[in-house]
Amino acid sequence: MAEENNQENTAVASDEQAPQFQLQRLYLTDVSFEVPGTAQDINESGQSEVKLSLNQRANEVEDGLFEVVLTITVNATMSENTIYLAEVSQAGLFMFSGFNEQAQHAALNTLCPATLFPYACAIIRTLVSEGGFPPLVLQPINFDAIYGQRMEQAQSEADAQAADDQA
Repeated sequence: MAEENNQENTAVASDEQAPQFQLQRLYLTDVSFEVPGTAQDINESGQSEVKLSLNQRANEVEDGLFEVVLTITVNATMSENTIYLAEVSQAGLFMFSGFNEQAQHAALNTLCPATLFPYACAIIRTLVSEGGFPPLVLQPINFDAIYGQRMEQAQSEADAQAADDQA
């Protein structure tokens, strides 16, 4: 019996130390939709070229609470004329506990933006369609792959710097 209680206490203690991640709040920090062209530019038939750019930032608000902002910019052009420009900055407050520094850094750069991405896409989709343009479907983004590329690039730069310092 005492052995069973000991096992239960160990299980409870390990659950308390398990890494925890919680989305506390979602909100917009910026929304912009521009149609800088003329009616002739907008009415021009043909396929527009759509370019997507992503930017993200994270800052610690208080101990274990981080604000992550994902900014998506969509620029649609045709014949070098901008048809529309949509930009959304979707933010979230995320609570972390029990993560080591490396795992927390990875989660802030992968899990958090992946959580925010569908919300930002929905707003962009609404802006574009309400702006009178054909529906825009943004493809899913692999934030894990982007993070991996950034970490490889940072490691390569650090290795190159170390080699320069030794020379």
